Amino acid sequence: MKKLWLTGLLWLAVWAQAQVPASKSASGLTPLQQSFQTSIRKTTVPIKIDGRLDEAVWKEGKEITGFWRKFPTDGAPGARQTLVRVTFDDKHLYVGAIAYDSGKNFIQTLKRDGGHDGSDGFAIVLDPLNQHTNGFFFVVNAFNSQSEDQLTTNNGPNFSWDHTWYSATTRHADHWVAEMAIPFKSLRYNSTQLTWGLNFVRIDTKTNEYSCWTKVPVNFASWDLGYTGALHWETAPPAAGSNIVVNPYITGQASSAQTNGSQQYDGKANAGFDAKVGLTSSLNLDLTVNPDFSQIEVDQQVTNLTRFNIFLPERRTFFLENADLFANYGIDPIRPFYSRRIGLDANNQAVPILAGTRVTGSVTPSTRLGVMNMQTGNRGDYKAENFTAVSVNQRVLKRSSIRTYFLNRQGFLSEEEKRQNPLAAYGRNAGTEWLYTNTPGTVNVWGAVHKSFKPGIHNADLFWNGGFAVDKRRFNVVLDWVDVGTNYYTDMGFVQRIENYDALRDTSIRLGFKHLYNEMQYRIFPEKKAVNTIRINLENFVVWNPDGSFNERNHTFSTNLQFDNTSNISGGTQLNEVQLLFPISFTGATPLPAGNYRFWRYFAGYDADFRKPVAFGGRISVGEFYGGQFTSLRGTLSWRQVPNFSLVLQAEYNRLKFPGEYGEGEILLIAPRIDVNFTTSIFWTTFLQYNTQANNFNINSRFQWRFRPMSDLYVVYTDNYFTDPLLKNKNRALVLKLNYWLNI
Repeated sequence: MKKLWLTGLLWLAVWAQAQVPASKSASGLTPLQQSFQTSIRKTTVPIKIDGRLDEAVWKEGKEITGFWRKFPTDGAPGARQTLVRVTFDDKHLYVGAIAYDSGKNFIQTLKRDGGHDGSDGFAIVLDPLNQHTNGFFFVVNAFNSQSEDQLTTNNGPNFSWDHTWYSATTRHADHWVAEMAIPFKSLRYNSTQLTWGLNFVRIDTKTNEYSCWTKVPVNFASWDLGYTGALHWETAPPAAGSNIVVNPYITGQASSAQTNGSQQYDGKANAGFDAKVGLTSSLNLDLTVNPDFSQIEVDQQVTNLTRFNIFLPERRTFFLENADLFANYGIDPIRPFYSRRIGLDANNQAVPILAGTRVTGSVTPSTRLGVMNMQTGNRGDYKAENFTAVSVNQRVLKRSSIRTYFLNRQGFLSEEEKRQNPLAAYGRNAGTEWLYTNTPGTVNVWGAVHKSFKPGIHNADLFWNGGFAVDKRRFNVVLDWVDVGTNYYTDMGFVQRIENYDALRDTSIRLGFKHLYNEMQYRIFPEKKAVNTIRINLENFVVWNPDGSFNERNHTFSTNLQFDNTSNISGGTQLNEVQLLFPISFTGATPLPAGNYRFWRYFAGYDADFRKPVAFGGRISVGEFYGGQFTSLRGTLSWRQVPNFSLVLQAEYNRLKFPGEYGEGEILLIAPRIDVNFTTSIFWTTFLQYNTQANNFNINSRFQWRFRPMSDLYVVYTDNYFTDPLLKNKNRALVLKLNYWLNI
């Protein structure tokens, strides 16, 4: 079976290569770049970043205009004109943009790293090597809130990469202006490379339109590196120079907790630092000593009605930067590397991280390297551990890659502890993945083999998968096959369904699985209608046990209508069938017995125009659930006063009703969030989460003052209560944190 799959993938790759219409010409330009080219000339005139564009250089440079609509449909000029000019001096790359509109701007937030979706904004996409595999993304919204990130072929921005750059905006009756200065030392490039990939993105939320300088198809992201134009340097850009940043911090904390019926109080201070060192023009060294993540926003709680653990996203900045080098192996929800396993125990309680180092970047134009080592300390009975991750990505063909990795978690246990729990001594993983992407990005093919290493285990320890995806303007198809052995362990990763809970014996049983996932979507773009896009979607998911016997399947049919005013309506149905191997209870009553369960579910949803001062959305799902009845209601209500205030209330209610002794139950999750943006440097966010399933009511309130670029003062208050008994306090803490960004 494996040989057949790999052979099929190989033939599909050969076919996909035949579908590529053209590669780069002798000039090194793609066909798109031959149509979209511009040049950049050096200036000796000082430029003041004030959003006015009143220096003479902004009148002399070559004007870039004629943007093309990319969303909600493509193939036509942008509704409103955008004008851009670029220049540079010995230290900065400058961009000046004029965005014509109605004069009334809409943004979601003044916070830094708020992203580009849903706010009037302007962005630049840079590909300094012009290889369409790695680049940079700088965004500023109409009120001068900045976001930036690094880009790779298969990964969009999460805005975790931080560097100092400068911008200013001004707003006028019929347009707004953005002026940007990006330090060369913040970029990674070769100064002898005289042609860069370049694109610009205009986000006009009032018309619900994204437009780009180049023609980016509607089924691709506006930042896609495969659809850049060409930027020609009339004279070579300056060498990037040294780039060393040190970011020390100090914290003070006062806390209290209920312990054995009495209130215990504690206070402590802490200090540490992060550092960034540019080893070469394309290779970075990151260091962290005694890192502190007290200012990181708490996890958004969710209701879990599955039989397995859920995957929570990483929020700690140190682990997010360049995360694709380590975290993208495998597929969701099977990841050999999952950074939340570092510095957190099995109950998501913090374990002290003593120090860490990471080297990431390009060692050649075609080879990316990632090496990370983290050392944790003791916490109670939880012993110190060392985590090592090595990843190498080798680009082949135009946009394809061969990737390989090695992971090692080493426990510091006594000989007696190793005898009692030999699997805790260490856990190692290694694997290789092959990813093919054709030049336009419409065809992807992948195959991978992963192996784990544990003391005394020598069989059923493989995880392998393969599949393909075809993404055209009107349709896309995804097919993926997975085979996970029962003894495949990931001490530094996450495998969602390998642990099966037996409610009668109160224990978890490991069991490998095979699954086949398929998704097909067809898109319709009505002309001159209120509906701009109709999506018809079919998903199929089938799981087998290691011996080939049936485990589970679900089939989902859904449709979605996207309206020109940003509202949308959706609906569909899902068929589920489960061969339940172990008893389970969703209500706390008598566990449902093992056996076969087949049930249908129906769902519908609506989201109103989010640009309105008051907007709402809701979902309803009804049907059967493991022989019982299921009702779920979810809603979101938002109130925004642009640009300074927003209140978003999310609520979810689930009711389960099973026959007889199997019980019934209600689960309620209420999560209001209040954001007050005083300026682009002073923010106050309060997030409340009332979750009866977790028996927890959490209050997290955070004040942030960015008193200079990348330097912050935080005051964070957190409080946790039981929901039953109602509002009985668990613990609370008040934290003060100060960090200072030093460019050396």
